[in-house]
Amino acid sequence: MENPNIIVRVATADDKHYGKTITDEMESSAKARGTGIAKRSPEYVQLKMEEGKAVIAVTDKGEWVGFCYIEAWGHEKFVANSGLIVNPAFRGHGVAKAIKHRVFELSRQKYPDAKIFGLTTGLAVMKINSELGYEPVTYSELTDDDEFWKGCRSCVNFEVLTSKNRKNCLCTAMLYDPVEKAKEEAEKKEQMKKNTLSIKTETDAQPHPQVMVAANGQMKHNKKARKFKENFKLFERWLRFKRYVLLKSGKDGVGGGAAPAGKKKFFFLFNLF
Repeated sequence: MENPNIIVRVATADDKHYGKTITDEMESSAKARGTGIAKRSPEYVQLKMEEGKAVIAVTDKGEWVGFCYIEAWGHEKFVANSGLIVNPAFRGHGVAKAIKHRVFELSRQKYPDAKIFGLTTGLAVMKINSELGYEPVTYSELTDDDEFWKGCRSCVNFEVLTSKNRKNCLCTAMLYDPVEKAKEEAEKKEQMKKNTLSIKTETDAQPHPQVMVAANGQMKHNKKARKFKENFKLFERWLRFKRYVLLKSGKDGVGGGAAPAGKKKFFFLFNLF
């Protein structure tokens, strides 16, 4: 973070006096973006502080800078880092990233077995999520807890969500699955072990894990699966097209029914990227 005078830490009951300032800025920011987030009262935010389920950023002089809190859904099988907000006077200094990283760590500490997910229209947030290990997923992979989805009622795009039977909307769903990440890490370590043994053993007949030599002497590289981080620009273009299609379908009166076959294919691509 660029400003050394900003402290990012777990919120406590002593921070309750920031409650109204935080919720007022949440509402103001949502209106400015033209989207909505679940409206929360100062009392709800203060409860999260008391429970130790929130992260706050303040200056060394006590000025409020940013905030984010944790919510658990589906009998604590799913966790969401919600309500990320930064004081406009401190934006552009890496505060959001610092808060996201700290609240992610807190979520892993409190709910080590839970899947951490989020819904967002912000590309900056998507990039931060990607750094933390989140992957874009379909809405069906998120919690089916109705209480969570009720929070979308305050969003201006709620009609789009309901018209798609809660299977798609302008927000992008992202998920961190600790079980899948553990598998990936184990596979990575195993592959590194194999690579090390391959280098040390001159008589190893196995081909290089990434390169194969054909009968005609040409070298072929194994194709790697597309990664979200490396293909963010492509994903960004898809998001713009997704927004265009979803909003246009609502204006054309298509929102209440099934999307045309061609558009369905695009939705499939968006969700499986």
